[in-house]
Amino acid sequence: MKTVLHVNASPRPATSQGYRLAGELLAALRPSWPGLAILERDLAAMPLLPLSADYAEALTRRTPPQAPAFTLSEALIGELEASDLLLINTPLHNFTLPAALKLWLDYVLRIGRTFASTAAGKHGLLADRPVYLLVGSGGHHRGPHARQPDFLTAYLRHALGTLGLFDLHFIYLEGLVGTPADVADTLAAAREQLSRELPFRPLANPLTTTLE
Repeated sequence: MKTVLHVNASPRPATSQGYRLAGELLAALRPSWPGLAILERDLAAMPLLPLSADYAEALTRRTPPQAPAFTLSEALIGELEASDLLLINTPLHNFTLPAALKLWLDYVLRIGRTFASTAAGKHGLLADRPVYLLVGSGGHHRGPHARQPDFLTAYLRHALGTLGLFDLHFIYLEGLVGTPADVADTLAAAREQLSRELPFRPLANPLTTTLE
């Protein structure tokens, strides 16, 4: 049985185009992954607590993983370890990732647990797996229409790589404050891009795909 971890970082999933597309992707996986298990980590519906002084203190000492300070961190890392595929839906906020997603990364990026510090630099301790990132933005940050920088992509590549995750697939949903026709074109292009990925081939035949 396959397991997908879906991390939502949109503060308003009910109206998020990326969140809706994520639902389509999860539905598209079912034909090829019978018995699919989906772990939902909605950072909007269930916000994570800020990092505490106890957590920071535990990081600086040889604190066992079962220590109370690491309870939430262990739960989040456990979800990640259990997944065969990671699906992240996130907006691009003020040129970079939203605070909710940064906090999730702060909990799962843990020295001695998900990465090791070596003489050659930080080395990820998690097994690699496909990671699909749906990145929504009202404006454009790529191509001839770009009017803003993108610090999200480079940061997430480095942060996820520090965990040991390198099989990254970025799908950019740009111009989402444009006309309905432009937004529809953006989503159609994203679906076409994703339909070329083996796990999401059913997207090429939407009649076989049922939304979650």
